Amino acid sequence: MDLREQLVSYRPFNEQEEKDRDVILSCLDQFDDLYTRDNRTAHLTASAWVTDRSHTKILMVYHNLYDSWSWLGGHADGDTDLLQTALREVREESGITHVRPLSDEIFSLEVLTVDGHEKNGEYVSSHLHLNVTYLLEADADEEVHVKKDENSGVAWFTPEEAVKASTEPWFQTRIYAKLNEKMREVIHD
Repeated sequence: MDLREQLVSYRPFNEQEEKDRDVILSCLDQFDDLYTRDNRTAHLTASAWVTDRSHTKILMVYHNLYDSWSWLGGHADGDTDLLQTALREVREESGITHVRPLSDEIFSLEVLTVDGHEKNGEYVSSHLHLNVTYLLEADADEEVHVKKDENSGVAWFTPEEAVKASTEPWFQTRIYAKLNEKMREVIHD
């Protein structure tokens, strides 16, 4: 099933996801280069809400660009399989090699704003990340390491601590708290 079909069949969790799904579908209709960074307006990205096997911890990285603890994820960079993008990003950003999806289905949707910034000595204009999130599971005992060009810390938190560790209020209330709520529902169903 391609991304459009996945999005159409996805049941939004709340109003934010419903409206963001509409934006992502609209962008898919307008642009044919969203899987790369060639589009100057928006890029498709994939994030991961990574829990441990007991589902009592969440893996976070201290993201240098945002100066905050955050989930793991990144650009599709040409890969049309966003689940594979999320898995790749977790491995790259945390050093964890044994990570698996709890489901192949989309876990959450977000349209994220990215302020203009410097990357590799070049200015990157403000743009949108059309983000698909997956719920992944990893072993909390596996050794982690930072990806120095992107983050300066990798750590496990309780779900509640993960929300509080972020210094970005919008992410705390609109994204991370929502992901925890959804995870509790999925794990206990």
